[in-house]
Amino acid sequence: MNELSPARRRELKALAHHLDPVVTIAENGLSDAVLKEIDVSLRAHELIKIRVVGDDRALRQQYLGEICEQTGASPVQSIGKLLVVWRERPAGVEAAKPQRRTRKPVKLTKRAAQTVSEGGGLPKALKKPAPRRAAPTTKTAKATRSSKPAGRR
Repeated sequence: MNELSPARRRELKALAHHLDPVVTIAENGLSDAVLKEIDVSLRAHELIKIRVVGDDRALRQQYLGEICEQTGASPVQSIGKLLVVWRERPAGVEAAKPQRRTRKPVKLTKRAAQTVSEGGGLPKALKKPAPRRAAPTTKTAKATRSSKPAGRR
């Protein structure tokens, strides 16, 4: 288990703030399969959150110690039922790249395909219209009615 400096721990806490848990430890506890999944996640992401189902604080701290001992990770934070651990990625392993979504191709009817192949461009039905912008609005104060006119008291 590697010790982190307070400054490095603070950086990692900030980075982990927006992360979602990637592994959940349920009623079966810290099994070999869960440890393997934690190891795979650490190899891919370096910094992960782990959710522990259960109300026993001592058991969660025990899990954190075992995870760090078994995987060689460093504990970053334990808050509620979430554990945050970090392990530096080995030198030869690259970070997991996020997959980009690609658009599905548009199916053209025979007539539309013929129009495109003749150099006529896409039919109007398949062209995306420009996004509409809302008309600028001004904030107006809501008129309130009272029993007395505004100028008299």
